[in-house]
Amino acid sequence: MFAQTQKSNFLEQTKAAREERALEKRRELAAILLQSTLKGYAARRKYQKRIILDFDAVFTDCQDDKDTELELLAINVYPLLRRYLTQIKLDKTDPRARDRLERICRYIIKAMEAESPKLSYAALCLHKERSLPWIAHIKLLLTNCLFLLPELKPENHADSLTLALFLHTLVVFTAPKSWAILRNSQFERLQPAMQKVCCNIQGHLVQHDFYRTMRLVLLRGTVREELSVKPVTFVAIITLCLRPLIDGDFSRNLLSKFLSEILSVPALIYHLHQSVPQCLEQFASLSLLKRALSISEDYQWFEEFGASMPGTKSLAFLGNIVNLFNIEGQAESKSLAYPLLTETTTSLLELIPNTVTTKGVFTQWHELLGWHTPGPEPAQNQNVALIKKQFHMLWDHRCIKMLLGDLLKDINQNYERIEFQSPQQPSTSNLLRRALERSSTRGGGASSKQAKQQWRRLDNAEVLQVSRICGMYYAALNTLSQMKLDILTGICYNDNVLYDIWLLITSLGPNCGMKEYLELLKCETSLQKPQTAMLMLFCDCMTHYVTILDEYEMYTEQNPFKLNDYVMLTYFLNNMLYKLINDNILGAKNIVQNPVFLALHTLMLCLYRRDCRRPFTPPNHWLIPEVKPSTFINDLEKAKRNAMLLLAKMPHIIPHEDRVKLFRKFVQNEKAVMGLTESACASPRSALIVIHRERIVEDGYRQLAAQPTQALKGVIRVRFINQQGLHEAGIDQDGVFKEFLEETIKKVFDPSLNLFKTTSDQRLYPSPISYVQDNHLQLFEFVGRMLGKAVYEGIVVDVPFASFFLSQLLGQTQQALYSCMDELPSLDNELYRSLTFIKHYKQDVADLNLTFSVDQDVMGKIVTHELHPGGKARVVNDHNKLVYIHYMAFFHMNTQIREQTVAFNRGFRSIVNPEWLSLFSPPELQRLISGDTVPLDLRDLRKHTQYYGGFHDSHRVVGWLWDILAKDFTEEERKLFLKVCIKESLYLFMVINLIYLQFVTSCSKPPLLGFAHLEPPFSIRCVEVGDDEDTGDTIGSVIRGFFTIRKKDPLNRLPTSSTCFNLLKLPNYQKKSTLRDKLRYAVSSNTGFELS
Repeated sequence: MFAQTQKSNFLEQTKAAREERALEKRRELAAILLQSTLKGYAARRKYQKRIILDFDAVFTDCQDDKDTELELLAINVYPLLRRYLTQIKLDKTDPRARDRLERICRYIIKAMEAESPKLSYAALCLHKERSLPWIAHIKLLLTNCLFLLPELKPENHADSLTLALFLHTLVVFTAPKSWAILRNSQFERLQPAMQKVCCNIQGHLVQHDFYRTMRLVLLRGTVREELSVKPVTFVAIITLCLRPLIDGDFSRNLLSKFLSEILSVPALIYHLHQSVPQCLEQFASLSLLKRALSISEDYQWFEEFGASMPGTKSLAFLGNIVNLFNIEGQAESKSLAYPLLTETTTSLLELIPNTVTTKGVFTQWHELLGWHTPGPEPAQNQNVALIKKQFHMLWDHRCIKMLLGDLLKDINQNYERIEFQSPQQPSTSNLLRRALERSSTRGGGASSKQAKQQWRRLDNAEVLQVSRICGMYYAALNTLSQMKLDILTGICYNDNVLYDIWLLITSLGPNCGMKEYLELLKCETSLQKPQTAMLMLFCDCMTHYVTILDEYEMYTEQNPFKLNDYVMLTYFLNNMLYKLINDNILGAKNIVQNPVFLALHTLMLCLYRRDCRRPFTPPNHWLIPEVKPSTFINDLEKAKRNAMLLLAKMPHIIPHEDRVKLFRKFVQNEKAVMGLTESACASPRSALIVIHRERIVEDGYRQLAAQPTQALKGVIRVRFINQQGLHEAGIDQDGVFKEFLEETIKKVFDPSLNLFKTTSDQRLYPSPISYVQDNHLQLFEFVGRMLGKAVYEGIVVDVPFASFFLSQLLGQTQQALYSCMDELPSLDNELYRSLTFIKHYKQDVADLNLTFSVDQDVMGKIVTHELHPGGKARVVNDHNKLVYIHYMAFFHMNTQIREQTVAFNRGFRSIVNPEWLSLFSPPELQRLISGDTVPLDLRDLRKHTQYYGGFHDSHRVVGWLWDILAKDFTEEERKLFLKVCIKESLYLFMVINLIYLQFVTSCSKPPLLGFAHLEPPFSIRCVEVGDDEDTGDTIGSVIRGFFTIRKKDPLNRLPTSSTCFNLLKLPNYQKKSTLRDKLRYAVSSNTGFELS
């Protein structure tokens, strides 16, 4: 055991000694390494200092003496420079290092210009043993120049001189043209060899980020619209960038680098065109534009190229391409326009959104792309204004004419305008005219063939070419979102291109090629088809065009679009959209987000609303004949998706009367859900309000303004207190509430209250100076709720609103396609004519001395409103007059009454669901509020009249009554008769699927759905005594009435009415003339028509 312990100790000691020796050895090695490193560093520093001292000794002594510097023998300077360049690493923060590099460049440039072999620095390369080291140290020199170039600021004078010096050095060694020694006859034969040396140097530079460096220099020099680099420097940079391309025979790698780094410098071509146009001549001689456009022909190359270019860089590149195309000669441009320019531009525009994202912690605004997450590219927002100028060239007159105008005119040359005739409304005159045309062309075979219309196919080569060019512009619309209006304006107002596209579309087949387009859209890849892009571009442009178009241009001038064109277009849009929805052509999911649907639907809405304001289509043009209202409503009840979508997007395809029924049904369903269908007396939710006759508005506002929305939708009972302070009798079938509602609305809409004003044609809109009333906004909200209650209950009130205000009620003014100018005539026709005069003013608008401000007389004081901040200082001219016109219209129709309108809408929509209102256009909403505008239909009224007290339809007095109303009364008197006979309590109930729909009117207009739905029915009763003695019909009174036996002479009695029962009480007059006079007197003075 003892021996074992000794052995263990011995092994441990041996191991420890071995580790100690190893550690000592490592220490020695570390010391040696440290010493050698320090000694090596010290030796190198000493050597480098000696090199620098030797360099300074040679160059400092002769830097002021130019002749001495020239006399330096190249063979003597070469070892010094080579040692310096290979051993001294350039420190760009050391100004002395930069100064030494400048001295080297100055010496070498002069030495390269020397013709003497002893003084020429190029002569050293001619010796075989020195050529490779010479080339290596020149590469180091040029690499150092490239290293310092990005640090220079061209706007600084000293830096600009250094920049020119370094660029000169690069120019000298990338081509042997300036080597003076090669002009010597004995060295001329070496020129090809020297060219190869220069190509070798170019390759080295390209591998060391030559193009990236040149890009950074260009970015610094072109950061402002006014160049900070001198023209000669600019030329040197472009020359250097082109040399590797030319010498490399435009290889794919070099061309990619040139395009991605140099041609993507923002507004480069613009600056070249302004400062050094000779560079562009060189571009043209090298067919650079054609080479750049050809990248799209190689799909793989283009994919790689696009992936290396972030969105903003691609945008700048494309701007330069467009600029180059615009500068090219007419013949060359025409040859490049299609397909090269079209395909490349389209591909790049479609590629840019894929490289731009809005996701990220930090987003930035770009004037062309909108919000996006910035990338590493240093020049993302540089020269954006100039890039916009470049893109404008793509849709200016020259480009539009070259790409589309001339082409469309050629293919439409033999095409005749089609006179549209709706299939559902055949015209005999047109049939006769077509028959005559056929007979006139029957004689000549050639002329007959010419007259026959040949429809074009969608895959026709000409159609495809136009479609692809349109596809390019549509891609521009999507990518350059902030320039959308500029693009649309360029297409709409240049060379009649928009109308020529329309002619092309009409030549695609019956109904504008609807069948062919529907077949195309069934394909899954339909959105990638250029023909689809053409249709979407046309719709977007047409929406823009119609929005700007004023009434004089559309209805009077009709140039180039005729009203017949709009009729044909609306028929195409209406039916196309119906089929897209009904047949699920675009798929069941997200159809409303589909760009095709959006483009078609937006244009259709724009034209539909224009037609509602001033019709240009024939009656029932917007209806779809195959849609049966009863079937459609059944589909809605079953919640079929297509029917619901059609109702939301195209409610006008079913008749107005059916939409009114649907609206009432929505109301009734909501009442059922809320438990509001009980009768007035039994309803636990009914509210009782007490109203003084002298304070109707004040008491109503005080008691109802605080009521919750659900309470207002329920039953409201009214008890009037007369002037003596006594309660008035009778709550007849809600007749008293309707009287309260009518009186309230009559008072609050009275212009003398200053809540509302009237237009020249007596239409109401909120008063801009309503603020003189206390709590005027709360009053507007209350009035909105009261009107909403009337519409909700179906109570028709005689309140004519201005068309623009109805549009605001419907929420149409918040949509992009809404134009204030279109509806301005409904507010102030005189102002509209004045603004139209400015729009069409042929001379300089600046001569009118207008600014972006408006003066108003507010209660005797002139107040100036700026149309936008700083508007008083902005003069209206020819460039901004359209903006001024729309600002003016917007101010008068929106800005000055915005608060009042918002408050009114808030109250109105709290009662009536805005989705229900979307069923109607502004004129239809007016009809919903105030009843039908059609003349009183006496036949309908007589057909649905009931008789009592012995009267019957063939009775002599009844016959006289209808004869007087038809022949002796004017239309106005008939309206008064309707108003006083069916006053305040007209409940129109209509049974649809066992659901009662309630309609009420208290004005002079007939009910929307006719008298068949009046409940109680309109009745006429023969009376013998006054209302205070009337106890109802008896057997005797009925017999006397039937046989016209008089109990008392009714000569001094007037007709009366029982308003809650729609009952006309008519004495049994003996003469027709007496009936006519008494009836006319009662109607005119409202005498005898009292509450009974």
